[in-house]
Amino acid sequence: MQRPVYAAGVLAALVAPLAFAQSMMPACDAAMRTAAPKVRLTTSRGPIVIELNKEKAPISTENFLKYVDSGHYNGTVFHRVIDSFMVQGGGFGKDMQEKQTRSPIKNEASNGLKNEAYTVAMARTNVYDSATAQFFINSKDNDFLNFSGPGTGYAVFGKVVEGKDTVDKIRKVPVQQSRYSEATPLTPVMIEKAECVAAAAAAPKK
Repeated sequence: MQRPVYAAGVLAALVAPLAFAQSMMPACDAAMRTAAPKVRLTTSRGPIVIELNKEKAPISTENFLKYVDSGHYNGTVFHRVIDSFMVQGGGFGKDMQEKQTRSPIKNEASNGLKNEAYTVAMARTNVYDSATAQFFINSKDNDFLNFSGPGTGYAVFGKVVEGKDTVDKIRKVPVQQSRYSEATPLTPVMIEKAECVAAAAAAPKK
């Protein structure tokens, strides 16, 4: 069994949270008002579009959108890539300096969503309610990461709806053990930009 999906630096998040604006920029504000907000990750291996489940994971969805809105993910890397497990990112810049985060959020692992292939979940430490900015995309069905009782599970809050081929490309990059993870890409896999996808405009009335 793979070790749990840990997000590094949670203590830094606890002692040095950043102040964020109360309201989001128009694109993310509009996305948050839709039933299923979408976020586009432009990566060095191609685009990925993630559909968020606001109904079942409202806390994680809002948290993720706030990080997207603030530009936190721009220029970060997937620092942990395990082909038969998951790809994890959102916490380190290209220089592998860990980014400051907001305060940890409540774990929504009991929301009924499963860690299935191409779903997106919050990374955390062994502290249950410790997720901040890091997230991971499951490479396969990882049943052992699902909620099975108090204190267990990793909160799924979305799924890849476009760019599964990009995820597959990232899964296959050469990796090496490093101080950041047991499987850090030899060549950085960048999240060049993360942005909210505006909802399609309603058809004009005739």
